[in-house]
Amino acid sequence: MEPKAKRPALENGGVPSYDGPKTTPTSPDKNTVYLDYNATTPLEPSVLDAVYSTLKYAWGNPSSCYAEGKMAKRVIDESRVYVSKMINCTPNDVIFTSGGTEANNMVFHSVQNVLKNQADSRINSSPILPCQDLRENGIHTTALPHIITSNIEHDSVILPLKSLQKQGRIELTVLPVSKETGQIGVGDVTLALKWNTVLVTVMLANNETGVIQPIPEMSKAVKTANVARIDKGLSAVLIHTDAAQAIGKIKVDCEELGVDYLTIVGHKLYGPRIGALFAHNLGSAEEAPVLPMFFGGGQERNYRPGTENTGMIAGLGEACRLVVENLQTYEKHMQEIRDYLESCLEVEFQDKIRFNSRFSDSKRLPNTCNVSFLGGSNLRGRRIIAAAKCLQASVGAACHSDRGDRPSHILLSCGIPEDVARNAIRLSIGRYTSMKDIDNVIDDLKCVINELESVS
Repeated sequence: MEPKAKRPALENGGVPSYDGPKTTPTSPDKNTVYLDYNATTPLEPSVLDAVYSTLKYAWGNPSSCYAEGKMAKRVIDESRVYVSKMINCTPNDVIFTSGGTEANNMVFHSVQNVLKNQADSRINSSPILPCQDLRENGIHTTALPHIITSNIEHDSVILPLKSLQKQGRIELTVLPVSKETGQIGVGDVTLALKWNTVLVTVMLANNETGVIQPIPEMSKAVKTANVARIDKGLSAVLIHTDAAQAIGKIKVDCEELGVDYLTIVGHKLYGPRIGALFAHNLGSAEEAPVLPMFFGGGQERNYRPGTENTGMIAGLGEACRLVVENLQTYEKHMQEIRDYLESCLEVEFQDKIRFNSRFSDSKRLPNTCNVSFLGGSNLRGRRIIAAAKCLQASVGAACHSDRGDRPSHILLSCGIPEDVARNAIRLSIGRYTSMKDIDNVIDDLKCVINELESVS
């Protein structure tokens, strides 16, 4: 009998190699290991301090002229600077929002309204343009703004788009990702462009598989097409990416990505549950238009009115500062621990598992592992999570937790067989996950799988 393979070792026992602030999610049971960081993250201690001190000392209205109000305004301005540094943009191009869902909806609402008016104006003034439209089954399509997206988007993207489509306010194309790479095809995007296309929205990294989408290549191809479009009197196609899962794990640079809009989510990067939206050259009608979702006192330059939530904005700013200063360390540590996790899974379970997040020629987030335990309905992902004594994880996106045993549509879209997708669990590593944590999780999973396999 061959000797049992040993689990691989990491330097420093698998703990971060820097001396910055550390935190782990609080739990009544200290023996649990949290591996659901793609769902949400705990607040860093310095983030919590920033929120607390701001609420205590900078409690004034940021629009007022007395000391407490000026202090609140200064906190907001400084936080906006840290957000902009994190994604390499100017502070004036950042709008604070309640979260990623609002930021995404703001993009679609703005593009649909502003560019529909522009399209209507051109069509009414030029009888040639409608003849350039695509004809399907001999029926001339209406002059609705056309938006392109992928079939692996988060609900905060796909659901508002489908709602606008149902209301007859946009034309929508949902492109499938490749089942070989888990990525959207750049060529598929360019082929899907129509004369009335106004926006392409594709996430930067998928929340379930961790696969990073080719946004820079896509942006370059679309902008090349825009040159010819503008010569023909058509509007340029704008590009949006939801970067919620990528920020704090990999480098996110608006210039390198070539996007017009980018969504930021605080609670994915150890910050509070607010968000921000980047819009290129905000305020310029010729660039990325933004319309307010609602109206009020004129805060955030009228783009997002309402008295600012100064404490949460301060927390987001501090979370972004930590990313600016520590990203390489965070990324290196998470990848080492994720790779250790997958090596241990391979050693312990061998051919009884399938990794759903590994695709040829595709990069993925350094912290994400999506794995299925093969062996029938007893090993459904939800059953494994429910039976675990130590592991805290999920079967996929938290917003899909009410969908019972139905397999993830994301995994199915990526070519994972249905019976395998039903048995999947998502394990996402955090900044402070240790090798010891992984050892405890592996031991827990061994017990759970043995118990479930013994059930008739």
